[in-house]
Amino acid sequence: MAKRRSIEIQGFAHKNPIPAASRVGNMLMTGIITGTDPATGKLAGTLEEQCANIFHHVRSIMAAAGGSTDDIIKMNVWMKDRSNRDVLNAEWVTMFPDAASRPARHTSQTALEGGQLIVCDITAVFAE
Repeated sequence: MAKRRSIEIQGFAHKNPIPAASRVGNMLMTGIITGTDPATGKLAGTLEEQCANIFHHVRSIMAAAGGSTDDIIKMNVWMKDRSNRDVLNAEWVTMFPDAASRPARHTSQTALEGGQLIVCDITAVFAE
């Protein structure tokens, strides 16, 4: 049986004692990924900045886990105001430019805390 491995990245950490992600075998799941600035660790002020930071963290997590964004099969996104999906979609098509090879995504509107405007989590399956 494959051993579970915690994935941590520079510039992003949870306040609770949990890793950014966990990998077992060829599967990876993250905790919530927030829009904190990777240089300061502070939450960015705008939706555009938070969204850019989230996608930066996603790339970093995937690299630290030994893969790339090509291994992502699903992204769940929670937004304070889902009507602003155009900001999310701009980052989305930059990360996944090929319409024939994008992961599934679900976007929900929810009350977020502490100035958060957007958060996500991902599931990835690595080729073995």
